[in-house]
Amino acid sequence: MSLFLHKLLHWEYWPYQLVYVPVYFQWAWYSFRARSLFFFNASNPSIKNGGFFMESKKSIYDLIPQQYYPKTELINACASMNIIRQKIEKSGIQFPLIVKPDMGQRGTAVKKINTLEELLKYAGKGEFDFLIQDLIPYENEVGIFYVRYPDEAQGHITGIVSKEFLIVTGDGISTLEDLLRKDPRYAIQIPKLKREMGKRLAEVLPQGEKRNVVPYGNHVRGSKFLDASHLVTPEITKVINDICIQIPGFYFGRLDVMYDNWLDFEKGENFSIVEVNGAASEPTHMYDPKHSIFFGWKELMRHLRFMFEISVINNKKGAPYLSHKAGLKEYRDFVEHNKKFARF
Repeated sequence: MSLFLHKLLHWEYWPYQLVYVPVYFQWAWYSFRARSLFFFNASNPSIKNGGFFMESKKSIYDLIPQQYYPKTELINACASMNIIRQKIEKSGIQFPLIVKPDMGQRGTAVKKINTLEELLKYAGKGEFDFLIQDLIPYENEVGIFYVRYPDEAQGHITGIVSKEFLIVTGDGISTLEDLLRKDPRYAIQIPKLKREMGKRLAEVLPQGEKRNVVPYGNHVRGSKFLDASHLVTPEITKVINDICIQIPGFYFGRLDVMYDNWLDFEKGENFSIVEVNGAASEPTHMYDPKHSIFFGWKELMRHLRFMFEISVINNKKGAPYLSHKAGLKEYRDFVEHNKKFARF
């Protein structure tokens, strides 16, 4: 099957503008009721624009109790080599580490960095503020969608997605590129991986050796998303709720979490938050290949309803919606900011 046909037959690869067509009509109705296209600003009052766009990841991390996420440092776009070195030394962050834009977009420019030289090259390539972060030592990752209405002490989990990383297994003969071509999901990533890895794609893995080619659970970067909503239990709900009520002004969004094993996670042990996403969060369990586009539409519209209802309640409590003028400016800034990722 050609990659084009594979994408055509699997709606998870369709352009989001197409996937979201029914949602636009629901958004228009909610905007009319709220008298603002940008009502989402009130969904998470402590996060810029509710976490819909132009929010700083570092600002969100600063809201989260520190024991729940890895050591993280902000590097300004104009930082010198010496400042970067000093930040690493002072923070105690060790190589290999993760780098990501402070204001990111769908996993773009998120990378695992192994050496100071690679980090300096990354810094020279980008024109944006970015974060350096300890590599989380756990192998498993889930995205947990959390919703809590203001004044309610208990929130609830509306879906869980588990993530299969882009992992290949060597046969002693095939190159990394050959192994990637055996799976259409992985083959789609080859052009980007060629830019990142170059000649390393010609490496031949020994028989049985596994290689995690993209060590972060991002759908755009080749991870397979599986609906794990059956894992919602009172125990895991309590763990997530206990965390989220400690995040000021956070009511709606997705927590991406890495963990060692599920039993420990349900006890609140051996896990770390990768990041917290706000109003722009998708219920990513919908991207499980077993689900139809109709299931995706149902989930998108269900979660938009949650966000609207939370925003209305917070607005009545004094959290403002964005004005039309301010919202359009933020959107234009968002479009311009994303152009900075062209090299990635």
